[in-house]
Amino acid sequence: MSGPQCCDNPPTLNPASGSGHVEKLGGLDSYVTGPSYSNRAILLVSDVYGYEAPNLRKLADKVAAEGFYVVVPDFIHGDPYAPDNKERPIQVWIKDHGTDKGFEEAKSVVEALKGKGVSAIGAAGFCWGAKVVVQLAKSGFIQAAVILHPSFVTVDDIKAVEVPFAILGAEVDQLSPPTLVKQFEEVLNTKPEIEHHVKIFPKVVHGWTVRYNVEDENAVKCANEAHADMIEWFTKHVK
Repeated sequence: MSGPQCCDNPPTLNPASGSGHVEKLGGLDSYVTGPSYSNRAILLVSDVYGYEAPNLRKLADKVAAEGFYVVVPDFIHGDPYAPDNKERPIQVWIKDHGTDKGFEEAKSVVEALKGKGVSAIGAAGFCWGAKVVVQLAKSGFIQAAVILHPSFVTVDDIKAVEVPFAILGAEVDQLSPPTLVKQFEEVLNTKPEIEHHVKIFPKVVHGWTVRYNVEDENAVKCANEAHADMIEWFTKHVK
């Protein structure tokens, strides 16, 4: 995560974006959208820019339109990475926002969802959030997982996955290059009991699913394709 690519194309954060609302869930401020009575929930774990990113909330609304109750918690506690702050480079920011802490807090969110009557939960993680989701997928906290242009995820992580698992990677990605994603796929191929899906999107870069330019037709098309794959995976496995 130390390379500059993780921080490319920072979004303009907007706490008012999306058609849902913010409420406390599992002790965290969370953007929630979709039918609150649904017994199927999707947890979206953001990248370093956090839960106020408009494209991420737009995606949450899109998933909610398929009948899921969708939750996007503020795992970084109102402290998104600020690339303009030269005194606090990404390496320093990461020390303040470890994925292990994110995993512990995600478990609390999962318990809160179960307390609302949710019986099936899927989770998707973007960049930083992918590591959190992999941890959930190792321990049976969720029913299905998707990681998109992941950061920090290792081959050993993938070896421990216990639920249906999808990986959506970018062809141009310094953090999880196609060679690493292929290694992940090779590990999953040795686990026939775990249904999996691995796809590398050509000509896109790390972060393309949530940090795309909405005025770039091709960028929107590529992001929408990944979103559709993610929703299809959850529709199949979270029920």
